[in-house]
Parts: sequence; C-alpha cells; structure tokens
Amino acid sequence: MTDALAFAHEHGLVHRDVKPQNVLLTSEGEVKVTDFGIARSLDVEHGVTQTGTVLGTSNYLSPEQASGKPVTPATDVYSLGVVLYELLTAEVPFPGENFVAVAMKHVNEPVPDITAKRPDAPLRLVAAVERALEKDPARRFGSMDQFKWELRQCLAELAPDDAQQTFIQPSPVLRESRPHPGRTRRRRWPLYLVLVAVAAAAIVAGVLALGGSKGGKPKAASAGASVPLTGVGAYDPDGGDGEHDADAPKATDHDLATYWNTEHYNTFSKRGVGVVLDAGRRVKLASVTVSSATPGFTASITAGSSPNGPFVTDSGSRTVSGTTTFSLQGQTARYYVVWITALGSNQSVEINEVRARS
Repeated sequence: MTDALAFAHEHGLVHRDVKPQNVLLTSEGEVKVTDFGIARSLDVEHGVTQTGTVLGTSNYLSPEQASGKPVTPATDVYSLGVVLYELLTAEVPFPGENFVAVAMKHVNEPVPDITAKRPDAPLRLVAAVERALEKDPARRFGSMDQFKWELRQCLAELAPDDAQQTFIQPSPVLRESRPHPGRTRRRRWPLYLVLVAVAAAAIVAGVLALGGSKGGKPKAASAGASVPLTGVGAYDPDGGDGEHDADAPKATDHDLATYWNTEHYNTFSKRGVGVVLDAGRRVKLASVTVSSATPGFTASITAGSSPNGPFVTDSGSRTVSGTTTFSLQGQTARYYVVWITALGSNQSVEINEVRARS
C-alpha cells in the first residue's frame, strides 16, 4: 500500500479515500490499491472542490479533510494510519453515528491508546501509527516513503516466531467491501501480516467517485490535542556523575530506537532523578504517556516554571510498563519531568519516548 500511494504522490495525486474497501487482495496474496475516483491533483490551487466541501469516507477522514482544508500527501498518510489502527485493533479509532460526528472526532479527539486494545503491539509500531495519526500534517511522516521505511523497520524487528506466520485467508477487515450484517466483531491481523500488507502494493486505478457530505468548517482542535514536548535536560537535585543531559531530546524525537537514560546505579539512594520536558508554553496537560524499554521502575510526573526546578507533583506514582499513561492532576506549567523514584530491577532506566495531551 505504501508503494502504491508513494507512486501516486510522485505523480502528483493524493488518493483522499484510503480505506480497507479500496484495498484488494489477489489469490496470490498481492495487495492492490483501487478507486482513485476522488483523487486530487497536487497541481491545483486548492485541495477541495470548493470551500467547505468534504470528500472521503468519514471513518478514515483526515482532520484537514474534515475541516475543508487543502489536501497533501500527508492526508493519505493519516488515512493509512487509520487502516493500520483498524488492522491492529479490529476497530476504527473514531466510531460514530453519522458523518459529522465522526469527522469532528478526527479533528478534536485524541487517538485511543493502541496498547490498551493490542498489548502485544511493539512500541515502535505503536509510535509509527500514532505519528501517522497526528492532527497536524506537519507532525506526520514527511512522505509515504518515510512511512514505508519505518514500517519495514518494524517488520525487521519482529521476533522470528512472528515473522514465520503465514497467510491463511483474507482478514474480513480488508476482504469485505461493505459491513456484514451478521458479524459484530472483526478479527485482528497478526502483526507480521499487518506490516507486510501495508508496506508494499501495486496500483490499480479505480473509476468510482465516492463523495462525502457537505458541511461547515469544524473549529480547530483544542481539548484533547497532542502537545509537542522537547527534552531539554535532566533533573538530579541530589547530584551525581550526570544523568545524560545531552540525550534528553531523544526522549521526544518520535523514534523509539533512541532514548534518554539515567546513569548506572548499583544502589539507588536518591530521592529521584528525571528527564525535563519543555512544552514550549504554559499549558495544563491532561496526560503524559511514557514508553520505556526498561519497564518495572516507579515514576510520577512533576511540573514547574523553570527547567531547573522546583517541581511539584502532578500525577500519582506508577510502575511503568512498556507504555504507561499518567493522568495529570491539573497543574499549569511549561516544564514537566518524568520523575523516577525507584529503579525496580533495573540499574539504569531508559525513557524512549514521552507524549502529552492537553
């Protein structure tokens, strides 16, 4: 699929209606992307037929499409991210009773946690899908080729047992062109098949033009929006040999292969240490999600007005698993710290990625 869409983008077309019903599986297991009926040329001045016109299928609609804004290749990246989310969880991220309700969710609501529905999903794959589903097109992958490369890296990192799974029959998520009245739940795909199906495909141009509903422009997102964080240093009030301040940006670089880490401890007797995160402005965060390759440590989130402290507690203390979300208590601050108070069985803790929502 990524090959097909990248090819279209290289030739100046945005599909605008990427969804499972427009993906066909041949008897040989080849994946084909179809139905370019509402594809939009990148050469035109505006991304929609007229101001306020929305084209596409609501469950896979990008926020910019829902808002009547111009489309770009990032639009297809978002829709493909929705397809991946559905393949992993057997659910679309934003269900709703009608087109407008679903479109508004795409604009305003945060993406539900994939790991809550699919605990076996690798953190790097989760991060890739979440990046594709960023509300701001500029925060998604820079191109479909970049998305494809990251998915193939995820595939390469799967355990051998996962990589040896074979294709038995098409999943109903991709096989059906319309809902089956007798089925209430779709099956999730094995991780290996999810990545293989999405990473490559041939193009078949369709001829049907599928239109959505017309409607007014939804308002820009506010509550529940993703808040970009930047790692700016470490906080170590008790002092020591250094907590790798220079690596703090790696905790917010959207790459789960990189990380900030504490120094190595044989005995951890400090009150705590942590990585300092800059929200860029004073903001009240609702949640902070921490991904770590060294689970089992205890942490909380603290907040303050200076990167040097002092910081006050803004969440309860939790034992961090692979990916753990902290619900915050309502402090308004610019700087936040993942404050580590116990290492568990670790002698050094890694923070691979931190994400926040208001």
